[in-house]
Amino acid sequence: MSTHDAERGAGVPGPRTGPAPDSARTDEGGAKAPGLTARTDERGTKAPGLTARTEGRRPQAPAPRRSTALSSRTRTRLAAGTLLTPFFALFTVAMIVPVGYALWLSLFTEKQSGLGFDGPRTVFDGLGNYATALGDQAFRDGFWVLLGYCALYLPLMIGGAIALALLLDTALARARRFFQLALFLPHAIPGLIAALIWIYLYTPQLSPVVAAMEAGGIGFDFFSAEGTLPSIVNIALWQWLGYNVVIFYAALQAVDRSLLEAATVDGAGNWRIAFSVKLPLIRSSLVMVLLFTVIGSLQLFTEPLILSRGSGSAVTSTWTPNMYAYSAAFERNDYGLAAAASVLIALVAAVLSFVVTRFTNRRKEARP
Repeated sequence: MSTHDAERGAGVPGPRTGPAPDSARTDEGGAKAPGLTARTDERGTKAPGLTARTEGRRPQAPAPRRSTALSSRTRTRLAAGTLLTPFFALFTVAMIVPVGYALWLSLFTEKQSGLGFDGPRTVFDGLGNYATALGDQAFRDGFWVLLGYCALYLPLMIGGAIALALLLDTALARARRFFQLALFLPHAIPGLIAALIWIYLYTPQLSPVVAAMEAGGIGFDFFSAEGTLPSIVNIALWQWLGYNVVIFYAALQAVDRSLLEAATVDGAGNWRIAFSVKLPLIRSSLVMVLLFTVIGSLQLFTEPLILSRGSGSAVTSTWTPNMYAYSAAFERNDYGLAAAASVLIALVAAVLSFVVTRFTNRRKEARP
């Protein structure tokens, strides 16, 4: 054993020749370098935190730290879940539960037992209520009324709203805020109040509008079989036109003005800019308004219901599908039939929504 090894004390196994390896070296003060393995100090004790070489095991790698990205992702998901929970709770209570209850209710009907002394009994009827609704001529005629209503209402609503929005968006428009408020104000009036106002304006001997038309030699009965549908379309236009104008105008304001300036520099006129630049850029808003208008048309209820009460109009209690369901529930107390009619109306709305979105998406894909 060398003199250097003897000075280091006992506990060093076997003689060594040559310089000590880096793992066993000490500094000039005799202290061991931190992190070295397998050596003991001069007192024969192991250095703290070092692994004994005689154990024959390699030092284990430290456990990997938890990724900060994972914790950040978890926090993001928790925040999103916390913010979405009220929406899903309200959606479940206000939408899922009523639809599920309507589906359940549509499978049952009330029948009299025996001679009828025991009162009605609720029995399972399966799809019987659906067959009754589809077999009723009044229910089917209601969809034909809606078809005529949509054929008259949709072009006037979409076309009128686009035209007014384009006029407001032109550089020549003045008092834009005033016209926006004037067009949107009728939408703030509830549909029931709007229908009552227009019934007054449609009634002869009461309406200044009818009196002015008669003075000009124009005779038109707003409550006749031919005039009922245009009268209801007029009420709906008056109430919803300004709402759609605001949507289109907001979309037009988001159009990049540099594109309009480039089109003007290229020599495009106002009509060319409107139909070739502006309208294609607000296509998403057009599709949204069209979809909502179609769904709203299927829900036609308030205006014809008011006109059918005491106005002498040609509107009956089953004039639209919604009125048919209302009559079945609250006039005939047949809640199973009313639920079945409501489910059928919802299915038609879902199919039409799918058709509208599918058609618009195909046109978008077909464009170069």
